[in-house]
Amino acid sequence: MKIEFAPRNVPLKRRLQTAALLQWVFSFLCLAQISIVTFFVLLFTRFWLVSVLYAVWWFYDYDTPSRGGRKVPFLCNIPVWDYMRDYFPIKLVKTADLDPRQNYIIGFHPHGILVAGAFINFCTGATGFAALFPGLSPYLLMLPLWFRAPFFRDYIMCGGLIPSDKGSASYLLQRKGGGNAVVIAVGGAPEALDARPGAYCVLLANRKGFVKLAMEHGAHLVPVYSFGENEVFDQVENPKGGWLRSIQDKLQSIMGISLPLFHARGVFQYSFGLMPYRRPINTVVGKPIRVEKRETVSAEDLDALHQHYMEELSKLFEEHKANYGVPEDTHLTFI
Repeated sequence: MKIEFAPRNVPLKRRLQTAALLQWVFSFLCLAQISIVTFFVLLFTRFWLVSVLYAVWWFYDYDTPSRGGRKVPFLCNIPVWDYMRDYFPIKLVKTADLDPRQNYIIGFHPHGILVAGAFINFCTGATGFAALFPGLSPYLLMLPLWFRAPFFRDYIMCGGLIPSDKGSASYLLQRKGGGNAVVIAVGGAPEALDARPGAYCVLLANRKGFVKLAMEHGAHLVPVYSFGENEVFDQVENPKGGWLRSIQDKLQSIMGISLPLFHARGVFQYSFGLMPYRRPINTVVGKPIRVEKRETVSAEDLDALHQHYMEELSKLFEEHKANYGVPEDTHLTFI
């Protein structure tokens, strides 16, 4: 294989974009593991008190992630996120107003490999969420597993990340006065196994938990489709029924996280590596679906609202696909 190296005269701005993206990929893939190892290694050094004091802090702070977390606006608006936004670039597209007096569940589709669009749009100020939707505070749900990693849990909470369990979401959605937007990558980790360029399928046909949650709290539903989310990485072929997919599905059922074998480009060459391609991501926020609060949720009402949500998501995709290079004869598939 011939390796295509990056030219030496790459502008400084592009180098900074690559550096910003590199630290994020590193954090996503390695920082939790390094944090765990560091915590235990320190116990056997003269700095053991650091881990002991942190353990005490962790005990008293244990419920914070499921109580809205600890978002730090300053860290959400530092320039590094602007450089990461411009690497692709990533853009947030508004199609309707969202009333800040309401609470919302924002369904993000598709998950992609590393959910780059969801992170930049809803965990940072780089794409102008606060200006587009004034009065709303977004919180992105992440697997609870990551909030069990010492030090790392505090890092991700700074960006408005909270555990993806019902209790964490309910805590925000039951707040009176509105202004909270819980962002859920509905397809979750399993959907990442189907993320590859040219794939326009979302894992949604049997995903109804977020719809039920919206009905229980009277939170309006907002469908979001992120064009380009699946284009930034290639993935090793893993057809359903094949040996690789069987192993991935088994590991996902055991650990709760999927392990897609993805690849794209490197830092100093364009032929292979774990850095995403420089391809645009355009995250389109649809109009809200009004949801009335219900004490009891019947199966019929749940199915009807779920079907309505799928129809609105499909409509959003059809109305905007031509703007982002999706072939006219391509339609969204629900699996």
